[in-house]
Amino acid sequence: MIYTGEKQQTVAGEVVFSGVGIHSGRTTKLVIRPAEADTGLKFRRVDLPGEPEISVCAENGQESARATTLVKDGTAVFTVEHFLSALHALKVDNAVIEMDGPEPPILDGGSLPIVKSLKEVGFMQQGAERRYVTITEPVTVYGDKDHEQMVIALPADDFRVSFTSVNPHPLVGSQFCDVTVDEASYEKEIAPARTIAYEKEVEALHAAGLGLGGSLENTIVYSDDKWLTPLRFPDELVRHKILDLIGDLRVLGLVKGHFIAVKSSHALNGRLAKKIAAGLNG
Repeated sequence: MIYTGEKQQTVAGEVVFSGVGIHSGRTTKLVIRPAEADTGLKFRRVDLPGEPEISVCAENGQESARATTLVKDGTAVFTVEHFLSALHALKVDNAVIEMDGPEPPILDGGSLPIVKSLKEVGFMQQGAERRYVTITEPVTVYGDKDHEQMVIALPADDFRVSFTSVNPHPLVGSQFCDVTVDEASYEKEIAPARTIAYEKEVEALHAAGLGLGGSLENTIVYSDDKWLTPLRFPDELVRHKILDLIGDLRVLGLVKGHFIAVKSSHALNGRLAKKIAAGLNG
């Protein structure tokens, strides 16, 4: 942890969203509320008795291939990466995120609506000094099958992500994107990028109880020979991968480091976060 002289901040008022969850297909209301300094980000399940809270921390992360999942004492929230990504990039230190269900709204499939709503409500500076988790030495995790899938964290004075995505489909192929993450670059280059799905996989996802809220309004879908959804970027897939990684890393707090990812997933991102957190606590 390092201190930079910056002050912590929270949201200046309530930020309200409502919509369908991409995997559950269930309509959920989500409200981001101001929180006291040094309390971090917390999810609150207002639909459950006692309104249990789940702190956004590596300890509560649960490995999941297709979404960021947080669990505390049997209470869970999942597919929270887009909201965590926007809060991370906009440097919101403290907030309570109330949900009346386990999965937040997918909105347009990216995080731009979240960024715009947060900026519209604004932020309130707090008296406490901001802390960053800084990478001081290389940390690497690899996929289970081979070393082609990996994420490396390196020391850096800023927050940078370099991501290589490899997809065998000729419409997608290999994509690379490198971005130094700040509010401006995130809003312009990363936040508009939406989640993606292959048309042939949709039936299998539904059979597994996933993707039930997906549509052409919130997902980029491609078939064997064409895009069924107009692209916002030629390399929108890898930009969305970066969006997800930024969200996955928020369980550490605000970070400074250079993160190099190749074919990474939510599960591998979560493994890296836990390894970094273990080093901080060790």
